[in-house]
Amino acid sequence: MAQGVSMGVSILGIFVADLAFRSGRMPQVGETIMGSGFAMGPGGKGSNQAVAAARAGAKTTFISRLGQDSFGDIAMATWAAEG
Repeated sequence: MAQGVSMGVSILGIFVADLAFRSGRMPQVGETIMGSGFAMGPGGKGSNQAVAAARAGAKTTFISRLGQDSFGDIAMATWAAEG
């Protein structure tokens, strides 16, 4: 690459809110058991790749579609925090 030329990365993908549930044991196939809590965090292959690229210092553009709901708010807050 020529000196002084800056390149970026564009990613087309999705954002999802990952939900992780806690339980005392793994359920059997088809079994429903009671959980004791859960954690929610940002995820989605495209979103994760965009965050990783930004953290690595790349000028990053992420192209996706969001709903106007709390999950969309989580996505926007995640990307704002990552720059």
